[in-house]
Amino acid sequence: MSGEGGWNGPMVDAHQHFWEPRRGRNPWLLPAARIPFRYGDYEAIKRSYLPEDYRGDADGHEVVETVYVETEWDPGDGLGETRYATALAERHGWPNAIVAQAWLDRPEAAEMLAAQAAFPLVRSVRHKPGGPQDPRDVGTQCSLMSDRAWRRGYAALSRHGLHFDLQTPWWNLPEAVALARDFPDTLIVLNHAGLPADRSEEGLRGWRDAMAHLAGCPNTRVKISGLGLPGRAWRVEDQRGVVRETIAIFGAARCMFASNFPVDSLCASLDTIFAGFKRITADMPPDQQALLFRDTARETYRTGTTP
Repeated sequence: MSGEGGWNGPMVDAHQHFWEPRRGRNPWLLPAARIPFRYGDYEAIKRSYLPEDYRGDADGHEVVETVYVETEWDPGDGLGETRYATALAERHGWPNAIVAQAWLDRPEAAEMLAAQAAFPLVRSVRHKPGGPQDPRDVGTQCSLMSDRAWRRGYAALSRHGLHFDLQTPWWNLPEAVALARDFPDTLIVLNHAGLPADRSEEGLRGWRDAMAHLAGCPNTRVKISGLGLPGRAWRVEDQRGVVRETIAIFGAARCMFASNFPVDSLCASLDTIFAGFKRITADMPPDQQALLFRDTARETYRTGTTP
């Protein structure tokens, strides 16, 4: 499938994970663990996934750099995960940037951010802010993005030149807009296109409006990834609209493609996903494709620089 047209140059995977569950550092990947998961049963990813596994999955696509995103590692050992990812980079040449763990509502958040920023590959942090899990609950509860202590930790990001990777469903994006406006010096990178799981006309209308409001903040970017639908194979026809609308809303210079592997191996092969993105954007100008597949991620996460 990798030869079906579209971009054929070097690529940066802006969002992927490596892990070794047997080490016991990821509680949600332990054999007996069962957590609510947006793709349903996730037993198939409770296995080691390392650079050599990724290289095999990416065969046929010229992935030259990757961005490692925190993996819900032991919350008491956030620096341990960064050491782990750094060691992988030293041995394998991947990853080339790290989105580290940081719990922004903790009293020691500022010290943790300083420690994470001291690692040469750390460019951003992620702390999923929770909040309403259904758009009908918006207004009855808020996410951590509106919490005073969490925002105090968030305020320390700019002092260390760190971005914030935001993973939250689209109906919580009004809080993200307030965050972006209140902290204009911190870049927010929205993960997984705002999680548009509801592909009904009403669901897509709400998603589109929320994305447009976020795009109005210049200090925001978006990863087009994690688009799988529970119980369905990953198909170009299902994803084309979301992909092209995201690009239209944010512009290619603020969008980047990513695999979300191995998580999205639950709904497709890496080849299916990357080849699908190539097909969906094959009619776009080459400079726009270059931004989506390589240059936006490279500029955002500085993956082309040597520590």
